[in-house]
Amino acid sequence: METVVVAFAGEQNGRRVKEILESAGAASCLLCRSADQVRRLVSQQRITTVVCGYKFPDGTAEELAEDLYDTCNVLVVASQGLLDLIQNEALFRLPAPATRRELVVSVQMLLRMGERLGRLRPPRRSAGEQALIDRAKERLMARHALSEEEAYRMLRRRSMDGRLSLADTARQVLEEE
Repeated sequence: METVVVAFAGEQNGRRVKEILESAGAASCLLCRSADQVRRLVSQQRITTVVCGYKFPDGTAEELAEDLYDTCNVLVVASQGLLDLIQNEALFRLPAPATRRELVVSVQMLLRMGERLGRLRPPRRSAGEQALIDRAKERLMARHALSEEEAYRMLRRRSMDGRLSLADTARQVLEEE
């Protein structure tokens, strides 16, 4: 059974979604309450789908999805008014309140998409590349007085702007004086 990350700032919402998905046999679920927790789980495990609310204590679903773009699909479950605020067309949306069936079918569809994408995606980073990225984040944190999250975002933004891999961008940061 595939694993899905369920992430809502409110614990009750997350538990309810987890209960629905697991009781339907759609997926096993890992619960998170912040965007940073989701990022860590996705970087440590093979996760293809995240189901989340619109806002976290440390950012929005749209910001999270930007960071996870090449890793997994993100389904945002929120009121239509909040969903209308999302500008990223790559985000999947499910208006709340949603029926059990709508939620289960949506997640199953994303899991199938994730399976196909997983075969097309390049392999995950090597341990050496991850160490390089971690050192670059530390350098940016020290140089610019940033949090780890802010340093990662800066590194990711430079990577996208320069059309380079995260590891190549990390090398550039470490070569700078």
